[in-house]
Amino acid sequence: MYQVIARKYRPQTFEDVVNQEHVKTTLENAIALKRIAHGYIFSGQRGTGKTTVARILARCVNCIEGPTARPCGVCASCREITAGGTVDVIEIDAASNRGINEMRELRENVRYQPARDRYKVFIVDEAHQITSEAFNALLKTIEEPPPWVLFVLCTTEAHKIPATIASRCQHFSFRSVDFEDLTARMAWICRQEGIEADAEALAVLAQAGEGSVRDSLSALDQAIACCGAKLVAAEVRALLGAFSLESLETVSEALAAGDSRRMLEVVDELERNGHNLQHFSRELSRYFRNLLVARISGAETRLIAASAEQRARLAEVAAKFSEEDLTRYLQLSLDLFRDLQFSLQPRFHLEIGLVRLVKAGRLLPIEQALADLGATGGAGPRPAPPPNPTGSVAVAPRRAGPSPFELDRAKKAPAPDSAGSGGLAGESACPTKSQDARAQLHAHLSRGGFTHLADAVENARVEVSGGDLRIVAEPAYKMYFGDPAFANAVREVFGRPLRPVVTVGDAEGRQAPLDSPAEREDEARGRALANPEVQRFQEVFEGSRIHKVRNLKE
Repeated sequence: MYQVIARKYRPQTFEDVVNQEHVKTTLENAIALKRIAHGYIFSGQRGTGKTTVARILARCVNCIEGPTARPCGVCASCREITAGGTVDVIEIDAASNRGINEMRELRENVRYQPARDRYKVFIVDEAHQITSEAFNALLKTIEEPPPWVLFVLCTTEAHKIPATIASRCQHFSFRSVDFEDLTARMAWICRQEGIEADAEALAVLAQAGEGSVRDSLSALDQAIACCGAKLVAAEVRALLGAFSLESLETVSEALAAGDSRRMLEVVDELERNGHNLQHFSRELSRYFRNLLVARISGAETRLIAASAEQRARLAEVAAKFSEEDLTRYLQLSLDLFRDLQFSLQPRFHLEIGLVRLVKAGRLLPIEQALADLGATGGAGPRPAPPPNPTGSVAVAPRRAGPSPFELDRAKKAPAPDSAGSGGLAGESACPTKSQDARAQLHAHLSRGGFTHLADAVENARVEVSGGDLRIVAEPAYKMYFGDPAFANAVREVFGRPLRPVVTVGDAEGRQAPLDSPAEREDEARGRALANPEVQRFQEVFEGSRIHKVRNLKE
């Protein structure tokens, strides 16, 4: 009867085990020094050799030449343990023997000495599935077993083992197998089986295993059954439903070009060819992760499970994007994969997710947006930027002068009563006298419906001095002159922005000293809100609010 590759080439000695050097060295030294513990916990992901090492340990302690780190493999004990037919090595599947009755039976069995071998070894697989009551029944036995008993608990979820059990055992954590070691192991097996396989095909099989030797060997067995004595990467990829770098690069090319239409075409091709959209989304997340790692660590990194040619190609593609973009793409692809798990319309979710990737590439960092705002200096419009091939959104240049809507409102507004008025936006003459400036501001604010600001102006003394608008007002009205609506009214009345300089006093000009910290803070806030750059920032980012202003000179 045919025996699958994972069982046929199962390691029989510590030297045959792929990776796990920390486990092998410790156990070999323990056997050589006759310091064999009565209980071990082997934890780690599936297919990394936990049960295999447990069987090798049983052979080492029961070999006729032992205990030895290198069992002979020819004695009756070694052969029976390899075949799984010895009565002194008991393997228990805790997934189906997890109750208290099974543990009581095991506890009764512990009392009897081995029938022939030196140790009676109990290998408990999937030990985390044992119930709490069953663990409690086994607790005293594991703590003080007879000298001829050895327990090995194998689990993929070590955190579910009770602390009372873990504290009585030695714990070994098995690691996932390195990509290079896994491909080398499969290449050796292919040579033993007379199979011709190229490096890319073995890389696809190793990626399918995700660090698990057993999963990779099962995929290799499946590929041999499908493709015969020659394994080609394209056929292996089609068999496993994997996606090539070329198919995933279509997404990165569409991102670089900002082509949303190409993204929709990618989804249509996947749907027509019968691909699993969830699987594509998972592979896309892995692809962006590899691009990010290649962008940070370079093409020679060992952090990417791929062949040297694939790593070089990933580094070449990653150079087209920044680390920030790749981080954003990875997060969005992970969110997309999560949403697809529960989606009733996976195609729609995938389409909108890929289009969102394109839109995300057009975002500007907030630092760059603020730098663009500061580059204008408030001195008129900037020249229009050249077209950006990457599709990045440019900040609109600042508008110079009043808008057409403001000019239209100024034409329709009734003329002010003061004979010296007429200083609306667009007129050449600007009022500079205190009464004229206050009258025009009061009239303009009243027409605009800003009655609270109009009252503040009416109870203040207003005077234009160069680029400043000097205001003497009582403390109760001072806060109103930092309102953006007041700054807009000043710009429309006087035809240019003026910096409000507010002095605490009364309308007759008697100035009051700024003794209290609150008054000084209000004065600093008014000057800050009157700054043209701050006003422009508030225009660009609608709804923004200034919570606190601090005077750095104090």
